[in-house]
Amino acid sequence: MLCLIVPLVLLHYGLSAPRLQNLEICQMDNNELHHKIEVLKNQLLLGNMQLQDIMENNYHSVKSKVFVGNVHRIKPQNAQLPTTSGNLIVYDHDCSSVFESGKRESGYYRVQPNAQYEPFVVFCDMSDGGGWTVIQRRSNGKVNFNRNWDEYKEGFGLFKGKNDEQWLGNDHIFNLLDKREMSLQIDLMDWQGNLKHAMYEDFRIASEQDNYRLWVGFYYGNAGDGLSGGSNFEQQWSASLKGMVFSTPDKDNDRFTTGNCAKENKCGWWFNRCHNANLNGVYYKKGNYSGEYDNGIVGRLGMDCGTP
Repeated sequence: MLCLIVPLVLLHYGLSAPRLQNLEICQMDNNELHHKIEVLKNQLLLGNMQLQDIMENNYHSVKSKVFVGNVHRIKPQNAQLPTTSGNLIVYDHDCSSVFESGKRESGYYRVQPNAQYEPFVVFCDMSDGGGWTVIQRRSNGKVNFNRNWDEYKEGFGLFKGKNDEQWLGNDHIFNLLDKREMSLQIDLMDWQGNLKHAMYEDFRIASEQDNYRLWVGFYYGNAGDGLSGGSNFEQQWSASLKGMVFSTPDKDNDRFTTGNCAKENKCGWWFNRCHNANLNGVYYKKGNYSGEYDNGIVGRLGMDCGTP
């Protein structure tokens, strides 16, 4: 770890009592300098943590990409394949294991992160270092995301073409993340082709027993921290998605006591009262729209994509 040492020079003047005002000014300047040093230390610590993660893990973590909607991709660290013989089929844990086994072509593969559950099909994106497991994609609006709880639990969409839209399924996402250190990356592209991204460390969701409660850690990127709900406490109290549970139109788990965020936004998502970012909203084609609710694909991470 790098260490930044900032020398402090304390000047002692043999001044008499009438010079107290100057001493007070000096103390204020000194306090401000200490504050700036603490800010720099925190920024340096975060940068070192991110650099260490990149160097040690080669991004063997959950990565989620979002293009005019979302594409979510995941891969765990140091996945080890069991050895076996006979006719027993051993599946890769996820796309990271697929990549490490020598398969370098993007496409659909069958994975099994937990031996207690049946294997399932995922899209593995082998670009950008390879081994990314797509957990969600929005690209053309062909798939309706206004689904019930069971559909979001099991997953839905098309699993054939590279740009097919899909939600992998909350149970599958939980099994991919369970007991693994993961990160979440969200890439947003607007209708002008502007691309931004947001990365979150320590991306986790709970099991269905806790309604797939969401956790994310440190944020970095150039899209803005939309999942935290905003820059002040009032915004965060009503819009932060950290610690929120999943809701669908038929299962209202949000904190909006006089309404149903999932029903208003016609999708399943981690809603608060309701959201500052919703990547499962209605896919609006290019153009201008107006409506009672902002029920489109709302970034608030720095841009909106296909929103009314």
